[in-house]
Amino acid sequence: MKQGEFENKRVVVTDSDNYMGPVAVEHFRSLGANVLAWPAALDSNEAVEELMAEAGQTDILIANFGTEPRPNKVENITDEDWFSLCDGLLHPFMRVVRAFAGQMKLRGQGKIVGMTSASPLRAIYGASAYSAMRGAQNAFVRAAGSELARAGVQFNAIAQNYVENDAYYPLERRESEKFKEELKQVPAGRCAPAQETANLMAFLASEGNTHIVGQAVPFAGGWATNT
Repeated sequence: MKQGEFENKRVVVTDSDNYMGPVAVEHFRSLGANVLAWPAALDSNEAVEELMAEAGQTDILIANFGTEPRPNKVENITDEDWFSLCDGLLHPFMRVVRAFAGQMKLRGQGKIVGMTSASPLRAIYGASAYSAMRGAQNAFVRAAGSELARAGVQFNAIAQNYVENDAYYPLERRESEKFKEELKQVPAGRCAPAQETANLMAFLASEGNTHIVGQAVPFAGGWATNT
């Protein structure tokens, strides 16, 4: 990345108090960006319009959303859990990307980085509903990313797992013996610091990245290695 390349660039971070939102806000501000941290739910088109009015012309969108995984066996998945996961992960992801992509296409430039998950890249017992929503996000990135690239807009995602964050891997969980045993399935043998994800976000959003398009990049310490 070029020195100072994010200075005065408008960066919008959704669900900014949750998942990878806090580290994204902090990192892009440290790089000199003009960051709009948006914690409010994007549960309607009206909510997205409010965000767009506040954001103005945006160079970079960090489409970050996290919610309770609601683990359950397949036969016990409730409609409430299924629709709640849709409303928390999938629907707002599409809404916000749709809105900012249209704005960026008019200018012929822009970067969108989705914060998704590596969970659909491997079978996780009891997480079929959550994995389905994250998988739908990743599929949307691949299809929409290919389309938007033709208009000069790059849309990619970070499909992560085993990265420190308060939503899924809070300190209390990471310090438990059960989790230390779980880490044995991760080739890297650890949870990555949140800052590593922030560094990857910045690269994907940088001028130095011109050729990565429509990718849900696995970032999971070798736990998942393909999309």
